[in-house]
Amino acid sequence: MPETPILDTVKIPADMRGFDIPKLKRLADEVRAETIDAVSVTGGHLGAGLGVVELTVALHHLLETPKDILIWDVGHQCYPHKILTGRRDRIRTLRQGGGLSGFTKRSESEYDPFGAAHASTSISAGLGFASARDQKGEKNKVVAVIGDGSMSAGMAYEAMNNAVEATDGQFMVILNDNDMSIAPPVGAMSAYLAKQVSGDAYQRIRNFGKKFVDHMPRPFRETARKAEEFARGMVVGGTFFEEMGFYYVGPIDGHDMTHLVPVLQNALKITDKPVLVHVVTQKGKGYAPAESSADKYHGVVKFDVVSGKQAKSISNAPSYTKVFGTELIKHAQHDPLIVGVTAAMPSGTGIDLFGQAFPDRVYDVGIAEQHAVTFAAGMAADGLKPFCAIYSTFLQRGYDQVVHDVAIQSLPVRFAMDRAGLVGADGATHAGSFDVGFMGALPGMVLMAAADEAELAAMISTSLEIDDRPSAFRYPRGDGVGVEIPELAAPLEIGKGRIVREGTKVAILSLGTRLQESLKAADQLAARGISTTVADARFAKPLDEDLILRLAREHEVLITVEEGAVGGFGGFVLQMLAARGALDTGLKIRTLHLPDIFQDQDKPEFMYEQAGLNANSIVANALMGLGLEASLAARA
Repeated sequence: MPETPILDTVKIPADMRGFDIPKLKRLADEVRAETIDAVSVTGGHLGAGLGVVELTVALHHLLETPKDILIWDVGHQCYPHKILTGRRDRIRTLRQGGGLSGFTKRSESEYDPFGAAHASTSISAGLGFASARDQKGEKNKVVAVIGDGSMSAGMAYEAMNNAVEATDGQFMVILNDNDMSIAPPVGAMSAYLAKQVSGDAYQRIRNFGKKFVDHMPRPFRETARKAEEFARGMVVGGTFFEEMGFYYVGPIDGHDMTHLVPVLQNALKITDKPVLVHVVTQKGKGYAPAESSADKYHGVVKFDVVSGKQAKSISNAPSYTKVFGTELIKHAQHDPLIVGVTAAMPSGTGIDLFGQAFPDRVYDVGIAEQHAVTFAAGMAADGLKPFCAIYSTFLQRGYDQVVHDVAIQSLPVRFAMDRAGLVGADGATHAGSFDVGFMGALPGMVLMAAADEAELAAMISTSLEIDDRPSAFRYPRGDGVGVEIPELAAPLEIGKGRIVREGTKVAILSLGTRLQESLKAADQLAARGISTTVADARFAKPLDEDLILRLAREHEVLITVEEGAVGGFGGFVLQMLAARGALDTGLKIRTLHLPDIFQDQDKPEFMYEQAGLNANSIVANALMGLGLEASLAARA
C-alpha cells in the first residue's frame, strides 16, 4: 500500500477545497499511486484514469460537488474520481461481484450524477442538467469531461450545436486531449494565453467591446467578431468550436496544476456562453510501464506494480476475437474485395490482425457506429465485401442505420458482433444481451451464433456466400472450447442446425456458446435415466423449422437455451411452433434466456448461475417440464 498522508485526510471533495497548489500537487501524486495500487489488485481501465488525475483533483477542488454537476464521458477514467468521493475504502472492489462499478453509476454515489459506459454522451447529458438548472432558477455549475476519441461521435457535435439554444447560463465542456503532446515552450505559451483569455480583465474588455460593436452596422459587427476569433484562433486554436457557439480556452497542459487550476477557475466564471476548455493530457501518465506500452494500459488484468507485468491467464484455445481476425485474413488472401470496418475497437474486435496483414483494406472510423454501418453499406452497394466488426452492445447505437441503410436495401454487409452475451467485470453496459432480438426482427437478415471456434470460422465463410442480403454472426468474449479449426472452414447450409446428441424424452435446443452447458445438462439427465437430445441451432434466422418441429414432435419437453434477452431466439421458436400448430399437442416447452434485469458485474460463473443458464438450471427446467420438480427439491 502506498503512503498517502494527504489523501488520508480527504474523505469527500469538500475536504480539499482549501488546499493550495503545492498541496494539490502532492494530493494528485498520492491519488495516482492509490489508483495504480488498486487496479493492480482488481484489473480494469488504468491508462485513462492516470491521465486525468490532476484534472480530477483540480475539478473537485474548484467545484462544489455534488451540488455542482461533474460528468465523465464513458466513465472508464473515473477511478481517481471515485477515490476522492467517499469510495476509497471500496476501491479494491472495482469490477468485482457486489463491488464498485468500473464506470460512473447513479445508484452508487451522489457524486455520479449521470451513469456512463458508452462514449460521447457527456455533453448531451450535461446540457440536460444545465437546462434543468435554468428551468428551476438555480445557480449550480455543470461540467462535462469528454475525450478526444469520444469527440469523433456525431452525438457530441449534435449536443454542441444545441448548447447555445438550450442554456443561457454556465456550462463547461472539457476536451481531454490525450492524443497530442505539447512541447514545453508551446505548452508554457498556450498556458499563459489560456489564462489571459479566460481571465476577468479580458472578459471585461471583450464584453465592453461586444456592447460597443453591437451598435455598429451589421457588416462591421461581423468583421469585428471574425477578427477577434481569428486572432485568438491563430494563437490558441478553437475557431471551429467558436463557430459552434462555444467560447474556446486552451490548449492547456492537463498535468501542470499551476496552470490548470487558475485557468479552470477563470473559465468556470464565464456564463454568457458555453465554454470549451482544451486540456492536453498523457494517457498512463506517471506510471512508466503504462507510458511505454502501446495501449497505455487502457485495460489490464491484475499486475505487479513494480514491473507492470500482467497476470495473463493461460489457455489452450484461441480467443473468439482472434479466431475472427485470423479467419478473415485467410479469406482475404484469396478475395481482394474483402474489407474490414470497425468503430474505434480494432484490437477488441480482432480487426487489428486483419489490418496488420492488409493495412489498406481496414477502416477504423472512430467512435461513430452509425457512420460505420452506413459507410459499410456504401461499400457493399459498390461491390465490396465489408465485414463490420462492432461489439454487440455498441451496434445498438447504429441500429437505425442497420435497418434503414442496410436491411431495407438488402445490402450484403456482414456484421461481426463481438462480446455477445455476458461480459463479466464490464457488467450491464457492455453485455451483448439484445442483438438476437433486434437483428432477428429484420426481414431478410441471416443471423448466426457460434457454439465454438470452428463454427465461428464456418460462419465467416457462410457470410461470404451471402451476397444478396445482410448477415450477422455473434460470438462471446473470451476463449474458445479447444476444438480444431479447419484450414479453411466450409460454409454452412443457411438455416440448418445439427443434432449433437440423440435422445428420446427431453430436447435441448441451444443457440451459441451455451452448447457445452447443454451437453453437461444432458449428462446429468442421463444419470437420472432421462434420455436427452441436444441440438445446436446455429441460426436464429432463418430458423431450421424442420429440425425444431421434429424435436417438438418426438420429445415430451423442449428447452431452448440462449445467451440473450427475452424475446430473442426462444421467442422466434415459440412463434414458429404456434404458427405451425406444434403447441396444440401438449408439448411442454421452456425458453431459457438472460433474466429481465440488467445484471451487475461478477465472475462469469456466478452471472450464469444467476441467469439460469448453467447446466444445473437446464436440468431443473427439464425436470419441472417432466413434473419431477419435487424430486429435484429433495436432492437440493
